[in-house]
Amino acid sequence: MPTSAASLREVTPGTRQLWDGCGNVYINNQGFDFPGGNFAPGTIALLTPDGSVRQVADGIAFPNGMAVTSDNSTLIVAESYGRKLTAFDIAVDGSLSSRRVWADLNGGVPDGICLDAEGAVWYGDVPNKRCVRFGEGGQVLQTIDLDRGCFACMLGGADGTTLFMVTTEWRGAEHMAEGPRTGQVLTVNAPAPHAGWP
Repeated sequence: MPTSAASLREVTPGTRQLWDGCGNVYINNQGFDFPGGNFAPGTIALLTPDGSVRQVADGIAFPNGMAVTSDNSTLIVAESYGRKLTAFDIAVDGSLSSRRVWADLNGGVPDGICLDAEGAVWYGDVPNKRCVRFGEGGQVLQTIDLDRGCFACMLGGADGTTLFMVTTEWRGAEHMAEGPRTGQVLTVNAPAPHAGWP
C-alpha cells in the first residue's frame, strides 16, 4: 500500500533524502526547529519500494549528508553537531544496525558528503570554510581551504574525478536569506573517482 504524505511526516518531516542501489530511500530529520529551536537529536527513516515507511535510527546529533557504499552494505551519515561521521550496517530489508563512529572529525563540522572509490569520504564544512577528504578511522587525506563555507560536495565529471563544491559566505542561520548572493560552485581534480550513492 502506498505511503501517504501524512504517515511519512509522522516518522520524519525530512531534511535530506538518499536513494540507495536497491530502490530504498533514507530520509533524515534534524529533530528540532532550525534555526532558533532547542537542540534535540534527529532520526533517519526508511521508505521502501513497496511504499512502507519506518524509523531506522535515532539519537543523531543533527543528521546532514548521507551516503551508501557501492555494495549497499553501509550507510554513512554526517552528524554536524556531533562533529563526526557515523556508519551503520544495512540489512537486506534496509534496516540499520551496528552503529559506530566511522571518523571523528577533530573539530570538523560535516554538511554534505560523498564517497570515492578508495573508500574515503569528502565532506563540506561551512564554519571552517573547507572541503575535507577523510579515511575511515579519522585520517585526514586532503584538505581544500576556501574563502567561504562549503555546504555540499560531489564527485562527477567525465571520469568521476572532478570534485564539485557548493559554497557561499555564511552569515549565520538567522541571515540565510539576507545580503548579497555569494554562492559559487568550485571544482578541483580529486585523487579517486566517485563511488556509491548518491
